Amino acid sequence: MVITMKHFKKYLCPAILALLLCTLCCAPAFASSVAGVVESTWKDAASQIKTVVNNVVFPALDMILAIAFFCKLGMAYFDYRQRNQFEWTGPVILFACLVFVLLAPTYIWTIVGL
Repeated sequence: MVITMKHFKKYLCPAILALLLCTLCCAPAFASSVAGVVESTWKDAASQIKTVVNNVVFPALDMILAIAFFCKLGMAYFDYRQRNQFEWTGPVILFACLVFVLLAPTYIWTIVGL
């Protein structure tokens, strides 16, 4: 494809216009002002975030892990009945994750600093 001056001008004008519009509408964001806004927002919303995480996120994770643990335990039992060999790895990993998530609210907020 041969690029002619007509094609070049056709695409150059909108590109320059878009570039000028971007430079006029963009304001510089300084790191110190952004950090201050983020810190003040975090201080204002920290208690709400903690409440939501304690009352929604951790119980949802507990429920998902408990269901997965009991399903895996049942599948391991049926596998044991079929092959006479019980596979412990899956249920043990899920149980350890379940215990970890059950105990997480007691120490996670000290790590985060709340």
